[in-house]
Amino acid sequence: MPEFDVVDLGPADHPEPGDRAPDFTRPLVTAEFWEDRSLSELVAESGDTDPTILVFFPMAGSFLATYVLDELADRGWDRRAAHVVGVTAANPYGVKGLLEDGEYPFSLFSDPANDVAASYGIAHDLDGMAGVGEPRLAFFALDPDLTVEAAWVAAEWPEFPDYDDLEERLGLE
Repeated sequence: MPEFDVVDLGPADHPEPGDRAPDFTRPLVTAEFWEDRSLSELVAESGDTDPTILVFFPMAGSFLATYVLDELADRGWDRRAAHVVGVTAANPYGVKGLLEDGEYPFSLFSDPANDVAASYGIAHDLDGMAGVGEPRLAFFALDPDLTVEAAWVAAEWPEFPDYDDLEERLGLE
């Protein structure tokens, strides 16, 4: 029996394959520094071959965030996609700490107001905390024009994908 409640997050109104993903500009954080970058600028650097994988995950420092980033690093996603970039509802200092602690090879967008997740239709409010939200776990494969090639979005908290199936769906096999 889990020591936490499983929460049904309800339906999501997220971009589907063939849709154009919403563009945004937020601080892009690495272990060394951060700077404002747009998603479209980052994705355009990938060229025409490999997809950019956009990963939304809950607060930096949560078990779910750490578990997901550990799994992606262990599976070598940073070597199998043009970019693997995350989005989390944490400030740049919290994101930088997460990257340093885990020594992750990814860059992460800081979105403390959770506006990016809202624009993707995957924001949810935390139980018992008025005005506090985070993104649900979600993965999007994007081409250089920000067209969604594939998507997986959690319907419950916590919910994890079957990573072997997800890799196939996202074109990382």
